[in-house]
Amino acid sequence: MTTQPSSDETYLDAALALRPVRWADLDAVARLIYDICEAGGDTSVAETPEDLANEWKYEGFNPEQDAFLVETRDGSLVGYAALFDISEHCHLSGDVYIHPKFKEAGIGNALLQAMEIRAGEHVRLSAPDLRVFIRVEMDNKDEIARVIFAHEGYLPIRYHWRMGIDLEAPPPAPVLPAGFEIRPFVKDEHAIAVWQARNESFRDHWGSHILTFEEFGYFSFDDPKYDPTLWTVIWDGQEVAGFSINHYRMGIGWIHTLGVRPAWRTKGLGLALLYHSFGEFYKRGTKSIGLGVDASNLTGATRLYQKVGMHTVSEYVSFEKELRAGKMT
Repeated sequence: MTTQPSSDETYLDAALALRPVRWADLDAVARLIYDICEAGGDTSVAETPEDLANEWKYEGFNPEQDAFLVETRDGSLVGYAALFDISEHCHLSGDVYIHPKFKEAGIGNALLQAMEIRAGEHVRLSAPDLRVFIRVEMDNKDEIARVIFAHEGYLPIRYHWRMGIDLEAPPPAPVLPAGFEIRPFVKDEHAIAVWQARNESFRDHWGSHILTFEEFGYFSFDDPKYDPTLWTVIWDGQEVAGFSINHYRMGIGWIHTLGVRPAWRTKGLGLALLYHSFGEFYKRGTKSIGLGVDASNLTGATRLYQKVGMHTVSEYVSFEKELRAGKMT
């Protein structure tokens, strides 16, 4: 496998080496990610080795082919990147981590170039009329990363917030319209209904795509953090009206996915889902709770989160590079 940059420019410091990932690197990569997130001031967005192992099992992903490391001469890891095929070899998603002490050692350029070489294989496998692009999300306060991404042809296209709240008292009890109720989630009975509700709720969200049931299961039930007792589902008779998929993440409560189906919006269900979710975490002794949200969300999610007292902890920017023009899937 070739991992040399496609251009004639090589920025990587001579004391560093770029190589493919091996499964044996799992714990060291998780440690690197944690150290980088800790330096950035927010370890809630780090990953445990179990999280990373599940990520490397994403359908079609092979870490020894789709992920890259930069290491020092003594074998210490200082950079990591991975490329995922989100949809039809066209929507490609990259993760890039650079140790803060090595930001100006050419690591970012080397990793982005290695990902782009790998992305070329996806271009050849994609339908010829479809647009192919890579998206990578980075902390927006990282000025050096912005310069690196710009140099490699990436443009900032969207912003996301990591929001959080530290509860000082039990949250208000959720208030539901007449006839609505929250029931315990039972996977064998409710999984399909929640999956369908998820797809309908996120149908028009930026960057989202319709998940197959297998994909939904991977992101939900195969997740090492999966805890069905923390899921909140609001029912209107036999219909799922709204849901919140919750779990623990790096020691805090995490609202992973919250959605209300379009026909049930403006009924206060989003507020009820939040208060019930907060209450479940609070009962378990967890007072710090977080989530991620598109800063330009069209459904008013950011206003809802601010209404219940959540604040922006970090801002992330999505960079995109178009590899081939065409129509969107």
